[in-house]
Amino acid sequence: MPPVAMPESANRFPDKAANKAVLVAEQPVSTFSADVDTASYAFVRRMLASGRLPPLDAVRVEELVNYFPYAYAAPRDPARPFAIGTDVVPSPWKAGNQLVHIAVRGYDVAAAARPRANVVLLVDVSGSMMPADRLPLLQQAFRLFAAGLRDDDRVAIVTYAAGTRVALEPTAGKERGRIADAIGALQSGGGTAGAAGLQQAYELAARHFDPKAVNRVILATDGDFNLGMTDPRELEKFITDKRKSGVYLSILGVGEGNLNDALMQRLAQSGNGNAAYIDSLLEARKALGQELGSTMFPIANDVKLQVEFNPAKVAAYRLIGYETRMLERQDFKDDKVDAGDIGAGHTVTAIYEITPAGGAAKLVDPPRYAGNQTAKPAATDRKAGSDELCFVKLRYKLPGESASRQLEHPVRARARARIDAAPDDQRFAIAVAAFGQKLRGEPQLADMAYPDIAALANGARGADPDDYRAEFVRLVRMAESLDKLGPQAGTLLPAGPIPR
Repeated sequence: MPPVAMPESANRFPDKAANKAVLVAEQPVSTFSADVDTASYAFVRRMLASGRLPPLDAVRVEELVNYFPYAYAAPRDPARPFAIGTDVVPSPWKAGNQLVHIAVRGYDVAAAARPRANVVLLVDVSGSMMPADRLPLLQQAFRLFAAGLRDDDRVAIVTYAAGTRVALEPTAGKERGRIADAIGALQSGGGTAGAAGLQQAYELAARHFDPKAVNRVILATDGDFNLGMTDPRELEKFITDKRKSGVYLSILGVGEGNLNDALMQRLAQSGNGNAAYIDSLLEARKALGQELGSTMFPIANDVKLQVEFNPAKVAAYRLIGYETRMLERQDFKDDKVDAGDIGAGHTVTAIYEITPAGGAAKLVDPPRYAGNQTAKPAATDRKAGSDELCFVKLRYKLPGESASRQLEHPVRARARARIDAAPDDQRFAIAVAAFGQKLRGEPQLADMAYPDIAALANGARGADPDDYRAEFVRLVRMAESLDKLGPQAGTLLPAGPIPR
């Protein structure tokens, strides 16, 4: 059976408009779910490598920023599993504005101390998975995964196409040959009964649930569910109900042309999960090899961040990215509201662009009526008159607990005079955030050109043992070239790796 050709327009991504600036006088508090997904970056890289600029909706700025490892200060106590650091620097794209860089790092669990893994690989083997960049690539990825298993880990494999099948009953990690043989025997063909596959995978995980292990379903697919339960709301409800069982969900996306990224994002966010996109064997090595400990072993569930801005110091703020992960203010303390899950040693970066209080007149006209004027802070209000720029709160649950805990961190109004005075990690993250906004065509970046972004990133590469940051600089330069070529770029440039 020949591979099924899919039109490019069949790709589906979450449709969310970029965050806009918010007046502190009207809404002083910003709340969002933490995120460590990386799928968007790998997909953007694939598009650029094939000579095409990515669709705007495919670019999630926070996933680009959080793709990279950062050497943020680490916590020392697993009972307080997060360290929060902040920096305030001048904005490189808007004179007079500042950027608040928030760095969160999770406690790292040594490999010898981590619990065993109890995993069900749920593999889409439908007809659309036949091309080399789908099932064959996943088979290579899962062989790498199997090679990294400990002897006491356990793996099962469930497949789905027109129907479902248990391709491997739960098997100890020490039986690597048997696991590899089962992976190698997978073949594609037929429809896509994804919901039935999810049901069988969760049933198998529940039947062999190990309370002393990390229990996880890893779904690998192009996201094209076309048989059985296909309504995204029903699928989301199913996953939401199953997360209460203590089984985590990870999603690996592959392919291009019929990629249902929008559905995969919804399912990952509903299932105590995370999402990655596998565009190459090197990315498989990163996601299932180098980052296995971080991805596989959670240190905290339902991680939320809330930032309150001081109106005496800040006129307006804009959270860069996180559009699909915004929460209501009251959700922060509501332990029933689901949020992101963070693995061992993971870092989370958030960047706010702020307009200092002195620039308020440039944003909006003053109110005409006295009743609409914002009251000035009372002289006795110590916090309002303090040197705090904003106040960061982080809320999380330890695995197995139902009540959340909270960490707090004040941000002082002491901005660096120049952005080049900031550490490499902060400057590099800001360069990546600029790139994501530029790709999305956000008007705030109209006056910052691709060469400026490349120069900022190149000057902040620092130690780059795996060449991730050098590759990013090449991506920026590729985007610049494609931008100059215009709409015909995809027909002029051959697919291939990013040139060095």
